[in-house]
Amino acid sequence: MSEREQAQVVTVANLREFFRDNLHDALARQHLEVEDQTEHYVVNLLTLFARAEALYEQTPEGPRLKPLVVMMTEALEARTSGDRNRGLQRLGDVSLFVAGFFAHSFARKLIDIDYHIAMGGRAYRTLAEALARRRNAALAQVFAELAEKFQPLVDALNELSETSYRHSDRDILRLYELWLKTGSRRSYQLLRRLGVDPAPAARTAQ
Repeated sequence: MSEREQAQVVTVANLREFFRDNLHDALARQHLEVEDQTEHYVVNLLTLFARAEALYEQTPEGPRLKPLVVMMTEALEARTSGDRNRGLQRLGDVSLFVAGFFAHSFARKLIDIDYHIAMGGRAYRTLAEALARRRNAALAQVFAELAEKFQPLVDALNELSETSYRHSDRDILRLYELWLKTGSRRSYQLLRRLGVDPAPAARTAQ
């Protein structure tokens, strides 16, 4: 490891505290307000998925993530309401984490980030409605807020994942496509920093 790489390593004594403090700062920079319970949920999610074995599923071919459409189908076709809700929660969680922490990898894949946002938001929304019917108001409100603010939460997680990333001119087209598809406030701000002023009419024409 080079001296430069060593200088970028940050020692973290408590991973949960690290995510809590940095997520709180990222939400503030994105001017995004969420309920304390929702912020706590996301911190727990990040702490959990920091372990690869919690994020990926073991298969004969090695650790893999199921396609989102398979996860949705399995959840909706589950035999019990508990299995259905757990499947929807897993789909929402994975979609939020992957869209937030692996945004740059989508440039090389057929499945785009807006697909993860749409699927994750739908999963959380469906779960919130199911929990509301069972009069579990507290959890229903958390998942309803996650569904409603899925895109800006992805932006906040992008802040966490890209603290050491320096955007270059090669990113302009990708950022512009992301802004067009999702309306990402963070992508808009990064484009402005790179000298591009996205025209509002471009999004309304989509």
